[in-house]
Amino acid sequence: MKRIVLFIGFTALLCNLSCNQKKETREEDEKYTVTNPVRIDTSFTKEYVTQIRSIRNIELRAQEKGFLQNIYVDEGQFVQTGQLLFRIMPKIYEAELLKAQSEAKAAEIELQNAKTLADKNVVSKNEQAMAQAKLEQARAEVALAKLHLSFTEIRAPFSGTIDRIPKKLGSLIDEGELLTSLSDNSKMYAYFNVSEPEYLEYETNKNTRGSSTINLRLANNEIFKHKGKIEVIESEFDNETGNIAFRASFPNSEKLLRNGQTGKVVMTVPVKNTLIIPQKATYEIQDKKYVFVVDKNKVAKSIEIKIKGELPDLYVIQSGIEESDKILLEGVQKVNDGDKINYVYQKPLDVLAHLKLKAE
Repeated sequence: MKRIVLFIGFTALLCNLSCNQKKETREEDEKYTVTNPVRIDTSFTKEYVTQIRSIRNIELRAQEKGFLQNIYVDEGQFVQTGQLLFRIMPKIYEAELLKAQSEAKAAEIELQNAKTLADKNVVSKNEQAMAQAKLEQARAEVALAKLHLSFTEIRAPFSGTIDRIPKKLGSLIDEGELLTSLSDNSKMYAYFNVSEPEYLEYETNKNTRGSSTINLRLANNEIFKHKGKIEVIESEFDNETGNIAFRASFPNSEKLLRNGQTGKVVMTVPVKNTLIIPQKATYEIQDKKYVFVVDKNKVAKSIEIKIKGELPDLYVIQSGIEESDKILLEGVQKVNDGDKINYVYQKPLDVLAHLKLKAE
């Protein structure tokens, strides 16, 4: 029995050694391509999700209560400054104005009589002063009645496009009720959030950050024909996200952009003496990127890297590897951490010559 056990164990050991030898032979026979990161001057684009807003967008609300008597515009219509949009039934306010005007006329007559009597010393000057005060009060009532009557007409405070009109003719409108919204889309704002490190780099490298003009990628993945410009950086960081909001403006003469649209702001970021590697030299695990660095003993070690930006076929490296490191270029999916490999070295510039790189 002991002999059988020893025989089985010896057989398993031989199989294991044979398998390992075959694996090592296979790994030694297969040669992988390695290269180095390279430093160059270039630029890369970075995209930020943006919310697009009209330069002016307001809600138009009723200032008086009443029935909606007239609607002079349609949804989506472009209107001019001062154009009449809605009328709330004015009869009550017209009657109040007539009443106030009548009382003002009576107060004028009363003042004239008081003045005549005061000149003849029939009544005192105080009576004349009281009549004068009464007239001024009546005139104030007239002005107030005119103001209430004017509130029954809702006019456009600026030129723009009418939004949805939720109320229909004959609807009873309460004071403060929403009638529609008005958007001035002649110029559009694009708001996007920037992280604190990116903000610091943007602000401290004004001479090397390139042009302040940016592009806008629309929801259909097309680039908006007009370039925008960064105009404003908000004063505070968001404590929850650690970001700060930038605001860019875009001309919108064709009225293609509308309030509430989404897109991506595309910024070009110039970088000097930066480290780059081919994208195919990396692999990803749980949103983290890694490369295999081959040491002097030909052992491949998995190293996490931080990406600063992206170019066609290339990554701009923020941290993790150095220019002197040899990185695995081909066979990233075949090699495991700690494997000893045979490799062929390829110069970085020869590698880049076959990639879509536009260096400065």
